[in-house]
Formats: sequence, structure tokens, C-alpha cells
Amino acid sequence: MASSISTAVPAPQQAAVSTQDELTQKIPTQPLQVTKRLEKFKTTIFTQMSSLAIKHGAINLGQGFPNFDGPDFVKEAAIQAIRDGKNQYARGYGVPNLNSAVAERFKKDTGLVVDPEKEVTVTSGCTEAIAATMLGLINPGDEVILFAPFYDSYEATLSMAGAKIKCITLRPPDFSIPIDELKSVVSKNTRAILMNTPHNPTGKMFTQEELNAIASLCIENDLLVFSDEVYDKLAFEMDHISIASLPGMYERTVTMNSLGKTFSLTGWKIGWAIAPPHLTWGVRQAHSFLTFATSTPMQFAAATALRAPDSYYEELRRDYMAKKNILVEGLNSVGFTVFPSSGTYFVVVDHTTFGLENDVAFCEYLIKEVGVVAIPTSVFYLNPEEGKNLVRFTFCKDEETLKSAVERMKQKLSKK
Repeated sequence: MASSISTAVPAPQQAAVSTQDELTQKIPTQPLQVTKRLEKFKTTIFTQMSSLAIKHGAINLGQGFPNFDGPDFVKEAAIQAIRDGKNQYARGYGVPNLNSAVAERFKKDTGLVVDPEKEVTVTSGCTEAIAATMLGLINPGDEVILFAPFYDSYEATLSMAGAKIKCITLRPPDFSIPIDELKSVVSKNTRAILMNTPHNPTGKMFTQEELNAIASLCIENDLLVFSDEVYDKLAFEMDHISIASLPGMYERTVTMNSLGKTFSLTGWKIGWAIAPPHLTWGVRQAHSFLTFATSTPMQFAAATALRAPDSYYEELRRDYMAKKNILVEGLNSVGFTVFPSSGTYFVVVDHTTFGLENDVAFCEYLIKEVGVVAIPTSVFYLNPEEGKNLVRFTFCKDEETLKSAVERMKQKLSKK
């Protein structure tokens, strides 16, 4: 009996002799599955361009992450927190030390005093702060006004929330806000305006006059404002103004920010949302069921970072101004039309002088034939046609990388 059983059961190695190709042929191809609210969104343009960069050995001036490391004093604080055993789940809305540091920094920057326990919510990067704000405060059918071009997660998270998007396009050369057009799209169903200053991808900073106009419109129509301010410390040509600091605006504003851009630690994903208690409630409800909590040791390190002296921020701006000058001067010398950038670490240019049909075709040519990566801006518009003439470069790279990219473009790009 024992021998008959042993001969009836194949040996394990015999069951695994099929090649990968044979196994693949046996598995029927299945259509990709995704909900209707997300089916229009493809693999992000940043993933696509970064993959092409690796394949072609191109210099990546596309995705906005530095190719240099953050400051040692912040990294050492993270290491110390790990050694001190700060490694389990943090309190859902943030470790008290970081909440307090966020409130202290906000007071220093805006003059506003906020309660770190009731008005600060720590999130896994600003992208999660955006998602928690949309999902926690927007109902299906609510209208939300965006300024195009916009960071691509805005549209995706609003789609997840079931919002109806109204879009106002900012146009070159100065990307100013068309205030009359903005007023005309507000309706009885409008719930909020989602804004970003300093602005990705254009580098525009909203002026005092523009912010005053937005504030008046919101107060008059009882609208909320969701303000993404992750580049607030990268303001070169004017002082950054938080719209929450304007009269009558704090009680209707969620201010979102993060550690990554200011401290060159984008992989840590530490962000936060500041809002009055009645809005914080919705943000925290959504946050609780998105990530619940954020990396504990990194939160302790973030608290150390936010208490950095003003000299850190001054040096940061000086360093980035030098990088910006290298890139802008280089792009001008290559023959691009370069639009002004007052903040962020991005520059937008018009590529049409080089004869490619649109921004995607130009960026693919730039990677494959020149060896430099830029981002096509059409992905940042509801109507891609509005961005087909523009591409975005980043200067959050070391100076040698920027100079090398410029040199490649000088040698291999020619006007048509």
C-alpha cells in the first residue's frame, strides 16, 4: 500500500518543471481592474519619465526629489529616536513633540496661535494631508475649484471623494489669476477652493492682491480653502503669505505642508494639516482610516528639524537660488522661452522652438536623443491641450548635475 501511494504522488521537483513561458500561457489574460472614478488615471507621469531616464541613462531634471541628502542634524535625530525605542505606532494625529513644533513654526511664520492638540494633524506626507482633507471634508457632488496646471494628486483625490471639479487656467508668462473668471465659476454648489502657493509646476507665488481677492470671494460665498504650502520656504522673489493669516480666513482654511521639500528628505513622508477644530475633525476622521499613524522615529526627527534656526532657511534659499540661476541661464542659452519662477524648485519653459508636436513628444525626444528628463505639463491640466507647449524642469539637483544637463542640451538640441 505504501509503495502505491508513493508512486501516485509526483515528487515536488517534478511538479515545478514548467518554464515561466509555459506557466504564463496557462494563465488567461485578465483585464486590468479599477473603479470608474480612477479609470482615467494612468501610471503617473513621474514614474513613466523616471523609468525612461534609467533606461536611457538620462539626467533626471523631471521628478522633484533632490539628488543630495538632508541635513545631518535631522538624520541623527531620527537615528537617536530609533535607538531610544521610538519604534511603535505613534498617536494617530501625531506625537505631541511634533504637533507642538508645527504649531510653533506656524506662529513664527504667520503670527497665528494654534492648539497643537486640536488643530494640528500629522500625516504621511502632504499628499496624505491632501487626501484626508478631500475625503474628510468634501461630499459627493460638491464643487471644488482648482487652478491649472495643478499637482496631479489633486484631481485623483477629488475624484475619489466624488467631487465635481471646476478649473481656472493660469496662463504664461506670469500665470496670474483671472479674478473675474474665478468669480464667475462660483455657484451654490461650490464647497471649496484648492490652491497651491508657491505653485507647482509653474513656480508662481500668489500675490497679496490675489490672495485678498480669493479671501473676499470665500467669505462672501462661505467657501473653504485648502492651501498646499509645501514650498513655503522656497520663496525667492517675494515673501510667502499663508492665506489662513488673512482676516476672516483661518476658520475656513486647511493649511497643508510637509518636511520633505524644505529638508531634502522626501522619502520620509512627514506632512501635516493645520485647521480649526471643526475642520480638523473631518481631516482626522479620514486620516484615521487612511494611514492611522505616521513613522514614529521620523516624527521625532521632524520636530528637531522644524526648530532649526532661521539661518538654516536662509542658507537653503541661497543654495537654491544658485542652482536656479544655473538652470535658468542654461535653458535661456539653449533657446527655450523661460517663464519667471518666484518659488518652488521648478521652472516652466516653452519648448515649441524645437519643432516637436507637443510636450510629451518633446520630453520623449529629450530623454532618448539628448539624455535629459523634463516633465510634460499637459498632465497637470484637465484639458491637456492647454499644456502641450510647456515642459517643467527641476533644479533640486547638485550644481554639477545641472551643468551637465545644460551642456547636453547645448550640444544636442537644435531649433527647427
